[in-house]
Amino acid sequence: MVAILNGMRVVEVASWTYVPIAGAVMAEWGADVIKVEHPEGGDPQRGLISSGLVPGGGPDSVNHMMEVPNRGKKSIGLDISTEAGHEVLMRLVAEADVFLTNFLPAARRKLGIDLEDVRAANPRIVYARGSANGQHGPQAESGGYDLANYWSRGGPADVVTAPGSPFPVLQPGPAFGDVLGGLTIAGGVAAALLHRERTGEALVVDNSLLAMGMWSVGASIAGAGLFGFDRLPHQSHQDMVNPLVNYYRTKDDRFLLLNMLQYERFWPELVTAVGRPELATDPRFATGAAVAEHRRECIALLDETFMQRTLEEWKTALAGIKGVWSPVQTSGEVLQDPQALANGYVAPVEAGDGSAFRLVPAPLRFDDRDASLRRAPEHGEHTDELLQEVGYSMDQVLQLKIDGAVL
Repeated sequence: MVAILNGMRVVEVASWTYVPIAGAVMAEWGADVIKVEHPEGGDPQRGLISSGLVPGGGPDSVNHMMEVPNRGKKSIGLDISTEAGHEVLMRLVAEADVFLTNFLPAARRKLGIDLEDVRAANPRIVYARGSANGQHGPQAESGGYDLANYWSRGGPADVVTAPGSPFPVLQPGPAFGDVLGGLTIAGGVAAALLHRERTGEALVVDNSLLAMGMWSVGASIAGAGLFGFDRLPHQSHQDMVNPLVNYYRTKDDRFLLLNMLQYERFWPELVTAVGRPELATDPRFATGAAVAEHRRECIALLDETFMQRTLEEWKTALAGIKGVWSPVQTSGEVLQDPQALANGYVAPVEAGDGSAFRLVPAPLRFDDRDASLRRAPEHGEHTDELLQEVGYSMDQVLQLKIDGAVL
């Protein structure tokens, strides 16, 4: 990976995933990212039990929900609520280029890490903050998570839920909105750093989970406004106007997706590949207008056809066609996807005990180079090193530890 942020230092006072993963992306891009954690316990995600998976000893000792948003950083155990701890923080800030936080406004004011406090220590610092609902309005002081503020309030849950469903669809996996928001923050910070280099002006970068949710379904929101709908019409599997944009079940209860927007172009090729060439000239399906009228019949025929073979068999049968289609892959299959591997979309990481695991790097490549990922730090792993870097002697470090200001 090209270290595009080499020489940049980021001080991160944040927890969980949404904003910390912005720091992880910047670390991947070459920045020196310092994660500030309370001496007692640190980031609460260190103790999170995720999906019933509890990190233990040996090969299962990696806390993946800690690694994903914190790989490549340094950790300092620091109680910034104390006078001595706050002084340490401001020394770190004075030598930094970016301050990154997701603390609520009241906590920022109480801890002395609001914009004015940080800029007093370093007027040239880019101040980046992530929130649940934005910095203004009646709920600016409220916290949140991506399932609530991104997925539910922002609109995606309703957009992807079929009419008549007993419950809205849950977001696809933990931290789904968090990782998108963090990547956006990292990009915003990089742009702000470029602006500072060109103009000398240090900016504030804001992002919220609500804004990310709305952005991800922005086309649906715009359409609802233009057409006066509460929501855009939702097409069920049986009623897709274009049957070649639809999911189909295979014999082994797997699924594949057809994504062929130009129906008339790809229909003859598809039905020939699936062993039903006679359908190419069937007048019910000969044109887009005709198939729209007979779409239920067409989809029923495709349902019946795709149920005749397994997903692996269909991968072979459809391998040479020009129309776009895709298997619906599990997370484990994505880890082995030859296209993902060929492009470096899975990267090896060495755990603290020397064992290996894999992470997905940031979805950007610079100069076509693979990412080089480092593990997340242990709680307070770099405390002594960082304190000495900003001028504390070992005697002073020991006294800070005795006083409980640092880990």
